[in-house]
This record gives sequence, C-alpha cells and structure tokens, in this order.
Amino acid sequence: MKYAQLRRLQEKPYFTIANLANIAGISLESARVLASRYVKSGVFIRLKNNFYVLDQNWGNFRREDFFALSNYLQVPSYISLMTALSFYEVTTQSPRNFFESISLKRSQRFEIKGVIFNYHKVKKTVYFDFIRKDNIFIATKEKAFMDAVYLFSFGKYKLDFASLNIERLDMQRLKKIIKAYPLKTRQIAGKICGIS
Repeated sequence: MKYAQLRRLQEKPYFTIANLANIAGISLESARVLASRYVKSGVFIRLKNNFYVLDQNWGNFRREDFFALSNYLQVPSYISLMTALSFYEVTTQSPRNFFESISLKRSQRFEIKGVIFNYHKVKKTVYFDFIRKDNIFIATKEKAFMDAVYLFSFGKYKLDFASLNIERLDMQRLKKIIKAYPLKTRQIAGKICGIS
C-alpha cells in the first residue's frame, strides 16, 4: 500500500474493508487479504469483524475518539455510567482506558490493546435520554446516574456513592427520568438524591 493511501486512512478514526478497497483501488476480496496481512504485521488493529484502525493512530486517540469507537463497536449503544459521569464532572473517579456504555443487544466486553470497552444490556423501557454530541451518543448526566443506580440496584454494577457530586444533577430532570425505573431503583436513587 502506498504512503498517500495510508495517509488517507490516517484521517479516519476507523475504517472498514470497503473503505480500504476504495482508497487502495482494489477489490473487496483483495482488501480483506491486505487487511489480514496488515493486522499480522501490526500496521492495522482489528477491532471487530470489518472494523479497523491504524496502529499509529491508536496512541493519539483522545477520549472522544474512544467514545466514538464505543458507539460503533456495539450498535445501538450510548456512553453512560461512570464514563459519562466523569465526562460531566459528576464524579471524582476518572476511569482511564475504560469506557462504559449502555446497550440494547447484549452485555459484552472488548479489550483492545489495553483499552476496555464495557457494555451493559438494559431493557428497552429504560433505553432513552441520551444525546448526540459531536457525533457521539452519550447519556445526559442524570440518565448516566440513573443507569448506574439501576444496574447497582440489581447487583450488576459497583457504584461508589461517595465519589458522586449529586449537586451537579438537575433534580427536575431526574424526577422525570426516575419514573421509568422499577421501584427498587427509584427508592435507592430517591434516598441518595433526597427526592421521592
């Protein structure tokens, strides 16, 4: 592959076999062979089937680049839990190289070059209140809090309540969101936030 073609791939945070075929001017089958060869030689990192990044880009990714990758590794999903709470500065915990998302399909974990992408499946009834910000799907801070309490209330998530700055949450928005959750979750959230 020519240097100019690699430079075009470098401009993308991630790419597919079709992108590679288009940039290199080769067939899809040839692009698959090329991608496999480049993964073995360490030029490409295979994230999942038909989903790659350049190894040289990986070390320069910003938090937002990893957020975007999180959204694409499992679709549909949105950034939430402590990852979103840290982004909004609602928690003092700042998990490095660990990105948490909420998903409709399945609970799953990807580990790629020391970076962990963790997905928690939730019911469709509580899959809401996320926004698209700079092409990234992320929970509102109130929803990230409720997602964490929801999973905690069923023993599926560890939550350090002492690390949270509850005053940064909009209580009016929280009162609307909380109604969608089971009683057990509502009781825990209500106790923490002083709302009913």
